[in-house]
Amino acid sequence: MRWTVHGERTLYDSEWVRLALVDVEIPGGRRFEHHVVRVPRPAAGVVVHDPQRGVLLLWRHRFITDSWGYEIPGGGVDEFETPAQAAAREVLEETGWRPGPLRELAVYHPSNGLNDQTFHLFVADGATHVGDPSDPAESERVGWSPVDDVVTMVRNGEVRDGLSLTALSLALLFELFELPNRTAAP
Repeated sequence: MRWTVHGERTLYDSEWVRLALVDVEIPGGRRFEHHVVRVPRPAAGVVVHDPQRGVLLLWRHRFITDSWGYEIPGGGVDEFETPAQAAAREVLEETGWRPGPLRELAVYHPSNGLNDQTFHLFVADGATHVGDPSDPAESERVGWSPVDDVVTMVRNGEVRDGLSLTALSLALLFELFELPNRTAAP
């Protein structure tokens, strides 16, 4: 069933986010206003994997949820920048490592019942250390984690943000890197 959109009015608008009330009608005739968060810039994130080192992760605090967790490098796509360019830029800025070739992993909307944000996920094959991160306020630390440890981090809830959790889970699901102790399913 496709809903009919009759209009939209903005309640709040900034360069980061816009809150709107959308006048919608569902099949069967019910009509109401639905809150929608519009996010003007898509975001991109990268699972940087090196067979010898593991996965490049950041350990950081998020003040909104007052939580600590492991995250992949990622951030907003700037104007006149492709998602892949943004992904590579974010890896370098946040970690000091220049990612190897990027492959698209997925594109998705993390909460499409409430907002229109788009996430572009990539996998990078390896990385070259260039120097310190250009924005040291991004994380408490940056480091490589063996794939088995990343699986444990995901299972234990140590990867808390949706972009990272989705990217790492999809990378593991699609077997983009080998798990040394993985056994075949019956």
